[in-house]
Parts: sequence; C-alpha cells; structure tokens
Amino acid sequence: MVQAMAETEQKPLFTGGMLRRLIIPLVIEQFLLMTVGMADTVMVTTAGEAAVSGVSLVDNVNILLMQIFAALSTGGAVVVSQYLGRRDVDSARTAAKQLLYAVTAVAAVLTVLALIFREHLLRLLFGSISADVMDSALAYFIATALAYPFMSIYNAGAALFRSMGNSRVSMFNSAIVNVVNIAVNAVLIFGFHMGALGAGIGTLVSRMVASGMILFLLRREDCLLRIEGILHPELRWDMIRRILTIGIPTGLENGLFQMGKLVVLGLVTSFDVGVDLAVVGSAVAANAIANSVASVINVPGQAMGLALVTVVGQCMGARAPDQAVSYTGKLMGVTYLAMGILNLLSFLFAQPLVALFNLEPASQVLAVEVLRWCAVFTAIFWPSSFTLPNALRAAGDARFTMAVALGSMFLFRVGLSYVLASDTLFGLPMPGLHLLGVWLAMFVDWIIRTSFFTVRFLRGKWKTIQVI
Repeated sequence: MVQAMAETEQKPLFTGGMLRRLIIPLVIEQFLLMTVGMADTVMVTTAGEAAVSGVSLVDNVNILLMQIFAALSTGGAVVVSQYLGRRDVDSARTAAKQLLYAVTAVAAVLTVLALIFREHLLRLLFGSISADVMDSALAYFIATALAYPFMSIYNAGAALFRSMGNSRVSMFNSAIVNVVNIAVNAVLIFGFHMGALGAGIGTLVSRMVASGMILFLLRREDCLLRIEGILHPELRWDMIRRILTIGIPTGLENGLFQMGKLVVLGLVTSFDVGVDLAVVGSAVAANAIANSVASVINVPGQAMGLALVTVVGQCMGARAPDQAVSYTGKLMGVTYLAMGILNLLSFLFAQPLVALFNLEPASQVLAVEVLRWCAVFTAIFWPSSFTLPNALRAAGDARFTMAVALGSMFLFRVGLSYVLASDTLFGLPMPGLHLLGVWLAMFVDWIIRTSFFTVRFLRGKWKTIQVI
C-alpha cells in the first residue's frame, strides 16, 4: 500500500494536455456565463436607464444566491474530486447524488422566500429608489427567482463534470444557454417591449434548458459519475456532512461577501450629492457598468479557481500534496499572465468599453475612472485574493478562508467604504470620494486577503487536512 501511494506521488496526476483540456473550456464557459448577465444589461438599455438600474440591482441579489449554490457545488466537487483521486468511483457517485439533493432543496426554499419577501427585500437592501426603478426590479426579480432551482441543478451538474476533468460539457451547455437567453430576450425586449420582465423571462427559460441538459448527460451510461434513481431519494448523511463541511463555510463566505457588496451598493444608491437624484443615478449606473466590465476581466481567474478545485482535490485524494503545490503554482502563474493582459487592455480602452452601454455623459465619466483604478489593483491583487483560496478549499481548509474573507470584508470593504465615500460620519468630515471611495475600500480588502492567503499557502498547514 505504501509503495502504491509512493508511485502515485511520483507519477504526475495531470499532464499538460489534461490541464489544457480542463482549463480552456472553463475559460470559455465562464466568459459565456458572464455574457448572460451582460446580455440582459446591454439589451435592456433600450428600455431606458431605470430598467438598466432595476436589472443591475436585482442581479446583485441573484449573484448572492447563486454564490450559495456555487458554494454547495464546490463542497460537492471537492468531495467527489478527492474520491476520484483515490479511485473510489462508487463513493464519488454516491456523493454526486447527495449534492444534487442538497442544492435542489436549498434552492427551492430560497425561491419561496424570495417570492414572498421580494419587495421587502429590495427596499431593505436599496432603500428609497425611484418608483420606475423599483417596478423594473420587481418584474425582473420575480422571473429570475423562479429560475433558482434550475440554476442550482446546473451549477451542481457542471461542478460534477469539472471534478471528472471534463469541462467541455459545461462549456457547450453555457453556449446553448447564451443562445436561448439572447433569442428570448430579443423577442420579448425588442419585439414585445417587455423591458426588465423580458430579460428575466429570458434568464428563466435559458436556465430551465441548461438544467435539463445537464441532468440528461449525468444519466448517460458513459458518464463516470452516472446518477441513477434520482427520483428515488437515498439520503446518505455521512456524504452530505462531508459536502457541507466544505459547502457551509464557503457558502457563508460567498453569501455574506455578497451581502456586504449589497450593503455597499446601498451606500452608492444613497449618496447625498445636493439631493441631486440625477447624480445619484449616475453613480448607480456607472457602478453597474464598471462591475459588468470588471466581471468579464476576472473570468480567467474564476476559471482557474474552478480548475484548482479539481486538480488540488484529486491530488489531495491521491495523497500527493507536493503535486498540489506544484500545480497551484503553475495555474496561478497562468492566471496572473492572462489577467495582466486583460487589465492592461481595460485600462487603455476604458472609454470605448463604457461607451458600449450608451449611458449619460456623467455616468460614463464615473465608469471610466473606476475601471482604470480597478485595472491596476485587479492585475496585482485579485488572483491571490480569489483564485488562490480555491486551492485551500480543495484541500478542506474552508474555515480559514471563510474567517479571513469575512473579517476583511466587513472591516475594510464595508467599514472603510463608509469612511472614504461619505462626506460626514458621526458628525465628522470625511473624504467624500463617493463611488471611487467605495472601490478604493474594496482594493484594500483585496490587499488584506492576499496577505493572509499567501502566507497560509506557503506555510502548508492545509496539506494535513483530511476530508475523506
């Protein structure tokens, strides 16, 4: 047994070709997924700035819930990847089935809550937004909330295929999602002038198609993680516990992280600039567009983070931590190179990028300024803040990443936002940087995360954690 394990450590678990076949489709998939939200934002601009603002505000809520689904899927992917690294396919299949049950149950509950408390939730998060923005937000929220169960199933299925090293399935699925979403959007927004509601229905229909396809593929005979008897629940609480050991800390981290972003967004929507609602609207619109562009730039880092879950997970399952370190270093190098190029382009071409969204001049100026600041800090700190932690999570070190992320989030990203963005705080004069202050606080958050995660990875304590 010892000899077998030694041989496993000596033989590379992933060749260069295997890594390319995993990573390239992941990058394409993440670009395609990002364009779903981008398509909604761009196509709905024809319905006016109120519709754009309504869709962008609700998308922040949807991202919060999708982060929860993604976190549970990550927990399942870590467990499944480690079983596959150990060559225990039966246990991997059992864990895969339990993951589908868990994410579907959570999504169903969240859908019901979102539909019941939709208006209360939006007013709690975003305060007194104008009536036309609220109408658009509510219409979009209802349609997209109905899509949560389908989103959760797709996320879980895609994570399972990635854990097998097969990311082409989710890539092609994402392409189909985009085609369906854009086609339905075009008919409902341009043809029937349904505005935000049309964009929401496009999202719902595309997610239904995606979940149906991923389930079909998971039930095929040639699927390594073939799911059988999915309508006949066989709960295995030991497997669910392993999944939740990773999923709950990651879910709390992702969920509260997005909640913190929503708190900061509420600050953006409440800027008191001489009670000039036009200026406030410019800040909201500029923030939405800057986030949309920045999210596309972050795609290589997000894709590499997903690849790290599979690669490091299988290495740790095979008891080959040195390989996990080696592969993490290689993938992080590729991440910095790719994101460096994209951020350089973003800095140089910020003006034409923002012009694509057809905003008012004041909104365009704000968005360009924020994008250029973002390009500099993203190139230096984003990969080690958000890609590197996935190597730690894949080894089971999810509690540490959660503690660091939440502490830094609320102390710096939220707390410092109020200091830098506000004109006064507790009667004291503040810098009053408004939207730029919010983004500068976020950059400080990234610097703190980078420091903790890099030290943790280099010290190597994560290599001693056992998930299975």
